[in-house]
Amino acid sequence: QVQLVQSGGGLVQAGGSLRLSCAASGLTFGTYDMGWFRQVPGKEREFVALISWSGTTRDYSDSVKGRFDISRDNAKNTVFLQMNSLKPEDTAVYYCAARYGSVTTTLEYRYWGQGTQVTVSS
Repeated sequence: QVQLVQSGGGLVQAGGSLRLSCAASGLTFGTYDMGWFRQVPGKEREFVALISWSGTTRDYSDSVKGRFDISRDNAKNTVFLQMNSLKPEDTAVYYCAARYGSVTTTLEYRYWGQGTQVTVSS
């Protein structure tokens, strides 16, 4: 029933920008933290960014801090990842994910999008 549908991936030159979208359905979007992760073949999945259910907390990995921006539009049940100043090392499959935004417990991400390829050429 829960679906996270991603869009916006593609090819971009180093220094360019892309905007990823993730539209959720089947859950009460405004009660879920939303995150972005990425994975390179043969490597572990890597955390990229988080926005809390309230929108008051945003967190980024050191590798993307200052270049990427996570945001959400609860009216559209959508989370975005604006990626600027892209580098070849940003090349990966990007996944959005959702976890219930508990104020007492940090939960694991339960729902995942299908993934979208981002390729940055040098």
